[in-house]
Amino acid sequence: MATCGNILNELLETGEVIETELEAPNGGRPARRFIYNANFSYIACVYVKAEGGIHSLTYAVANSVGIPVDNGCIEAELIDAAAIDHLIGTLIEKHNHIKAIGIGIPGLVHQGVINVCDIKELIHVPLEAQLREKYEIEVIVENDMNLTVYGFYKKQDYEVDKTIVVVTFTKDNFPGSGIMIDGHIHRGNTKFAGEISFLPFGISREEQFMQLNHHDTFIPLAAHTITSLISVINPETIALTGSQVEEEDVEHIYKKCLDVIPEEHMPQLIVLDHPDDDYMTGLIAVTLESLTYNLQLVEKRW
Repeated sequence: MATCGNILNELLETGEVIETELEAPNGGRPARRFIYNANFSYIACVYVKAEGGIHSLTYAVANSVGIPVDNGCIEAELIDAAAIDHLIGTLIEKHNHIKAIGIGIPGLVHQGVINVCDIKELIHVPLEAQLREKYEIEVIVENDMNLTVYGFYKKQDYEVDKTIVVVTFTKDNFPGSGIMIDGHIHRGNTKFAGEISFLPFGISREEQFMQLNHHDTFIPLAAHTITSLISVINPETIALTGSQVEEEDVEHIYKKCLDVIPEEHMPQLIVLDHPDDDYMTGLIAVTLESLTYNLQLVEKRW
C-alpha cells in the first residue's frame, strides 16, 4: 500500500494520473479512485506519399491511447528530409508534450538509412538518427506497407493469429506489399521482405513498369505476383489496394491465380477500401508501442 501510494502521489504531481470522486461507501473508509491522463503525452505521426505526380505529408498528433487531437495533410512539389523536419518541428512547437515520432515512407530502411524509396530525395538519408539527435525523443521510420498491413490487422481484431498480406498497385510506382505471418510483421533479414517488384517475372523492370500501367497486361502480372505470395506464405487474406486496382479486377485476378494454385489453397481476395486509414492506424500503433515495450511484459508483435 505504501509503495502504491508513493507511486500514485508522484503520478499525481506530474499530472500523468488524475484523481476522481471517491468510491461509494462500503462499510469502511471510501476508496480513492484514479484514472490515467490520456493527454499527458502525445505522439506525432507523419507519412509521406507520392502518387499521380502529387507529393504529400499527412500527419496526426495522437494522445497516449491513440486518439488523434490534431491532423492534416500538406501537398508539396518537393519532399525531402528538410520538409519532414520542418513539419515535425512545427508539431512539437504546437504540442509540447510530444514524446515520440513515427514516420511512414514508401520505401525501406536498412541499418538506419533509407535505401529504397519512391521519393528519390529521401534515398540514402539516415532520417531516424537525424531527427532523434535533433529532438532527443524516440523516432521510428517504417515502410508504408508494413504499417498498412499492421493497421488493417489490428482493425480485424482476430481471435487467433492469422497470416495476411496487403498488396498495393499504384500508378507510376512499382508495387509493394506488407506481410503478417501468424500475427507478426515479417520484414526479413535486411527488411527487404515485401518488395514484390523484384520477383523474377522474366522481364526487365522497365518492361514490368510498362505492363503494370496497362490494364490488359496488369491482370496477369498482378496474378503472377499474388500466386508467388500464396505459394510461399499461404495467407488467409490478401487485400489489394492502389490506384491501379478496380473492384471488378478481383474476380479476374482470382480466376487467373486458379491456373496455378489449387482452389482450396486460395486466400480471400478483397479490395482495401480505406488504406490511408489503415496506414495511419498502423503508424499510430507502432509509435505508441515504441514507448511502451520497455514497460510491459508482453509478447512483441511489431
